[in-house]
Amino acid sequence: MIADIADWAFQLRPDDGDLELARKALVDTVAVALAASDDPVVRMTTGLPEPLRWAAIGHALDFDDVHLPSSSHVSVVCVNATLSVGGGAREYLAAAGVMARIGTALGWAHYSRGWHATCTAGAPAAAVAAGLTLGLDAAGLARAMALAIPSAGGLQGAFGTASKALQVGFATDAGVRAARLASAGATAAPAVLDDWFRLMGGRADLDLSGSAVPGGLAIKLHPCCYAMQRPISAVRGLSRPGKDLSLIERIRVHTPQAGVQPLIHHNPSTGLEAKFSMEYAVATTLVDEFPGMAEFTDASVNRSSIRALMDRVELVATPGPAEGVMDGETRIAVEWSDGTVTESALDLPYGHPELPASTDDLSAKVMSCVGHARAGEIMNLGWRDAADVLRRNF
Repeated sequence: MIADIADWAFQLRPDDGDLELARKALVDTVAVALAASDDPVVRMTTGLPEPLRWAAIGHALDFDDVHLPSSSHVSVVCVNATLSVGGGAREYLAAAGVMARIGTALGWAHYSRGWHATCTAGAPAAAVAAGLTLGLDAAGLARAMALAIPSAGGLQGAFGTASKALQVGFATDAGVRAARLASAGATAAPAVLDDWFRLMGGRADLDLSGSAVPGGLAIKLHPCCYAMQRPISAVRGLSRPGKDLSLIERIRVHTPQAGVQPLIHHNPSTGLEAKFSMEYAVATTLVDEFPGMAEFTDASVNRSSIRALMDRVELVATPGPAEGVMDGETRIAVEWSDGTVTESALDLPYGHPELPASTDDLSAKVMSCVGHARAGEIMNLGWRDAADVLRRNF
């Protein structure tokens, strides 16, 4: 069954809408990688293979795009796998479509058990990106995917550490390596794809219809877990004219349980941990209004004003069946010392595929990542040029 997706990938002919998605994914992915140029992951990965290095650096800030139905970061894997072997938009889209479909078929149950779907679905997808670029046919792509399966794993317990970005790099590199091996004649049994899929709890309804990347991609406006984008937007929607934040008595956050699945750090002490903390999402937005890269540093997390507000956050998570972090809505209620309560509720954050970021929004994000002088260059990157940019910088 899974081998059928190799044939789909081989035959893919993207339309204009697919190609526009690929263009935005390329720009966003390269921009957030360049924004991480001072991150410790750059030093840690020096001398390692390009697919591993570029994907790990691109995921270091957790600012890269998300495919919500699969709960995975599609482009950081598929763009970097494609660029590392000289591919372009079609190869990216085929790989992204494979990753989106496998991740979606693995389902929310797979993610809620603690798997990092970016890695589990990412390794075989990276094999498709590289395999197509290296000239593999459908049978060759299936072999490459099968060769990538032993490295298709990653866990949410890594969130808040460098291991999260590194395991994304491992998965990307595994897929590219598998494609190179398949291209060199390595044999594999494509049936292992179905065995792996069954062991991972995947659903049988692998849907090969629709656009290249069904459901589209969500662009992040804040450099942190996507589960924090909605509460940040909800807090930004609060009415609080002239209020002194020290007068807050309590902040209640009502959210479906699924909305906090990856938010495992309730008392973060580092910038990395803060990227996976509901408490920090609320506190930094109250204080900083539009949290950016400067707000996800160790120093920012340990400000006294932030620590005081985090202590006042009370999480009310509603259990129930779920299909993803965006199920239901997030509601924020701020209780003030004078007895007043200000509230805000939101079901979708800006940048979600149903509320897509505009070209101007993407341009502003790119500018925040690379500065005004380079923003125009990055916004107009082609695939070959993008690989050159990454090689020059990393």
